[in-house]
Amino acid sequence: MINYQKVLKNTLSQIEIYPGRRPSLLLHCCCAPCSSYVFEYLAPYFNITSFFYNPNIFSAAEYNLRLSELRRLIGEMSSLQKINLIERNYDSDAFFKISCGLESAAEGSLRCFKCYRLRLLQTAEVARELNFDYFSTTLTISPYKNAEKINEIGRELSSEFGVKYLFSDFKKNDGYKRSIELSRKYNLYRQNYCGCEFSKKDN
Repeated sequence: MINYQKVLKNTLSQIEIYPGRRPSLLLHCCCAPCSSYVFEYLAPYFNITSFFYNPNIFSAAEYNLRLSELRRLIGEMSSLQKINLIERNYDSDAFFKISCGLESAAEGSLRCFKCYRLRLLQTAEVARELNFDYFSTTLTISPYKNAEKINEIGRELSSEFGVKYLFSDFKKNDGYKRSIELSRKYNLYRQNYCGCEFSKKDN
């Protein structure tokens, strides 16, 4: 099994060799708590643009709350660096289309893998369109997400779209623990389910 945290550290060590220009990173963000540590960790290495595209989130009110918290976090962490934000409109139909027939699937199974791909596909498309050097996602900070699968999808999309994917396993080296500490520091809303209505029912 690949240690994606080691892969990330190796990538960052190479970026440090060229301090004159930080590469651009389009970072898919699922929510403010998960983004907090990732922003803190990656800010010294990249010019970060946060990308909020999460059609899996149930409901529209929850979607808007998570987006609002992400906006607030970006503003309050601006001392690290200026982080831009690209927002996508709420489009739950896109999620229900890919999850059709998988409504009863267990958390962490094929439905989740298709959801990872849906969000990363959109991120890769935008990264290519706007000429970003890298794209990635905060999803690997969660101990409930399959980092191996997320990175596998990222690798495939990197090859397809011609944009470098930043491999990661952000939960390692106490990354998840640090995200909880930062959530307390910034008084962030922490949801008690992943996002979709199926995960909410299972909660």
